[in-house]
Order: sequence, then C-alpha cells, then structure tokens
Amino acid sequence: MIKVSDPIYGTFELPKIFEDLMNSKAVQRLGKIHHSGAIFLVNPEICHTRLEHSIGVMLLIRTLGGTELEQIAGLLHDISHTAFSHVGDYVFNNTDETYHEQLFATVLKDSDIPAVLEKHGYHADQLLQGRFSILEQPLPHLCADRLDYTLRDALHTRIISRKDARDFIHAVTLQEEKIVVKDQVHAEWIDHIFILLNKDVYNAPLYVYANQQLGLLIKEFLEKGEIRESDLLKDDTFLLNKIRSTVYGFDAVKAIKQQKDYSKFLKKGASLKIKERFLKARVSTLNKQFL
Repeated sequence: MIKVSDPIYGTFELPKIFEDLMNSKAVQRLGKIHHSGAIFLVNPEICHTRLEHSIGVMLLIRTLGGTELEQIAGLLHDISHTAFSHVGDYVFNNTDETYHEQLFATVLKDSDIPAVLEKHGYHADQLLQGRFSILEQPLPHLCADRLDYTLRDALHTRIISRKDARDFIHAVTLQEEKIVVKDQVHAEWIDHIFILLNKDVYNAPLYVYANQQLGLLIKEFLEKGEIRESDLLKDDTFLLNKIRSTVYGFDAVKAIKQQKDYSKFLKKGASLKIKERFLKARVSTLNKQFL
C-alpha cells in the first residue's frame, strides 16, 4: 500500500500497483513538467506539475467509485505530454491541443509501464482499447480530467480556495457513468470558475506571451537542428538547459522571464491561437425531481 495526499481530495491508501506505477520513469517524468507550460517563467508561483494533476484525476475517479482500471487510466492519461505541456502543441501548430494524444500509444508501449501492468494482471491494450467515461468526456461536459484541471488551476492561481474545491467535490456524483452536479448552485459555480480561468489564466495576455515565446524559441531550435523532436519527450529542466546551453538560447529565455518583448506582443496582438474552452455542468436529474 502507498499513502497519497492531495490538497483537493485528501489522503488515500492505494494498492501496490499505484505505488509501482508512480515509481515508473514515465510517471515520474510528469513531476518535472509544468502543468501550465511556460507560465512559471513570468509567474513562478504557478508551478504545479502534470504529475499533481494526474494523481488528482486518479483520486477523483477513485472518490467517485470508478474501477481500478479507470483509476490507472486516469493516472497515466498524460504520460505523452511534451515538456512544457501544451507548448508542444504550439510548436507543431496543433490548435486542437491533441499532440500528446497522438503520441499516447507509442509512448505507453515504449515505456516501463507495460511491465508494471503485467506484473499486476493488466495489459497496456486495456488502456488503449478501454472506454473510460468518468475520465474523459467531450466539451462542454464535466469529466475527471477537465474537472481536476479546472479546480487545480483555479486553486494555484488563487481564483478559489482549497475549501471551495473540496466543497465542490462533495457536490458531484455519477449518473449514467458521467459526472453530474447535485444542485444548480454548484453547477453555475463551476461554470463561472471555468469562465474566469479562460479569461484570467488561459487567455491572459502575459501568460499567452510566455507560452508563445517559448513555443517559437523551441521551434527555432528544432529547425536549426540544435534540439530534436525526441527532446520534447524529456522534461522541462532537460529541454530548458539544452536551450540555455547556447548564448542565444540563454538570452532568449532570460528575455521571456524579463518580459522584454511583451509590449510589442500587446501592440501586435496575440498571434497564438488558444483552444476555445467552455463548460456546461449537468445537474443530476435525480435531484431535479425534488426541486
């Protein structure tokens, strides 16, 4: 058993398979990838990781009574994210932000995870072929992935408190294997928080600037052959150090931190297209019968 604590979901004791998965190289790498991409370069306080989010998704699925396999899928769903998360999408002009999804099967099979799964009676194909309706749903519906990053991003950017996040978790349940909200008040609350995140974080000019500038810098280094595409499947520290090993790269990263071209960016207008996100939480129809 392993004990895992999270600021939103609390403390859990988990079976051995989760300890082995969390000790795998593929999952440990996520602890060195910033969930919000390059934002930490201009706001060091926003520095939570893909690993924190992945553990959160797993714990949310567990809290809602999802199967062990779906909990495993939740923990592993982001293992193919590039360094700096969605900055990889901007490097390759993937406006749907699905670059990591395209890599998932290859990254999974080439990692140390299949051996861990087989040790505990599972197979990687169960993740690739499985249907996980708690983990993933199309926009604008709630799902464990979307709900965790909404609460976690809002918590780390101080839009909400830890109590707000925990109170909301107590207000969600499953209906027909999908996450729904128990009452209209909490449904409107999470929709509002998502609007604030889109305005004040995902599309905040300074944060768009940081992600765009780093994306352009990585693209330039790729085109010059100074880094390889496979380097993006390392971690943030590795890639940043490789870029900063050149004088030009060192100065370029420093310029992002110091926001040197930010005024030009504002005058020009954001050229980076951020994926449009919207949310419409469903209220439990069982609860509606009593309203």
